[in-house]
Amino acid sequence: MERKRVLLKLSGEALAGEKKMGFDEATCIGVAEQVKKLAEDGVQVAVVIGGGNFWRGRTSETIDRVKADQIGMLATVMNCIYVSEIFRYVGLETKIFTPFPLGGMTELFSKDAAAESLENGKIVFLAGGTGHPYFSTDTATALWAIELECDMILMARAIDGVYDSDPKVNPAARKYRTVTYQELLDKKLGILDLTATVMCMQNDMPLLVFSLGEKNSIWNNGNGTITGTIVGN
Repeated sequence: MERKRVLLKLSGEALAGEKKMGFDEATCIGVAEQVKKLAEDGVQVAVVIGGGNFWRGRTSETIDRVKADQIGMLATVMNCIYVSEIFRYVGLETKIFTPFPLGGMTELFSKDAAAESLENGKIVFLAGGTGHPYFSTDTATALWAIELECDMILMARAIDGVYDSDPKVNPAARKYRTVTYQELLDKKLGILDLTATVMCMQNDMPLLVFSLGEKNSIWNNGNGTITGTIVGN
């Protein structure tokens, strides 16, 4: 598949490196340099970043779920502001959109504005999740990829693909080269949450899962050298 426009989903934990919290600057610069190569090849790139390097609200039993999710949304905004600046450091132009107003820090999302920025060669950061509680960044990723008519979602994780069981627990776990969304649901493989899985399946949105830790993994998988797992219909 020719990839003119992709949505890159990065986990916050992966950007934190071995520290597990905050940012590992070398990792972020490495991501930026790979995205720059994709952009130079004419690929339009939108970016979603999880907030797990700052906040995992669903593990809290002391605060309201809605408030916990709001903190998580703001964590993704912090991540996008930081990583956007790293991208600018390597010479890329960026734009950050959120589904809610944040003064001068971001712009309010609209499909037309985001698509125009992509067409003009800017890297578009999509922060703040869906703007509503009870929806994960997986769901926001699926929603934005579909709305922006992306060719594929590139999901960079700590693990190098989709397995039939947890490879950290089961050394004999088998990695899929390809798997269907229906299999994700039937076998409860846990790569995406239920809402995101169904949205991608219904809208025929391909997903490529790979490891951020592999050398040049974003560049390789973004250009068709598949090292991870392709999920589709």
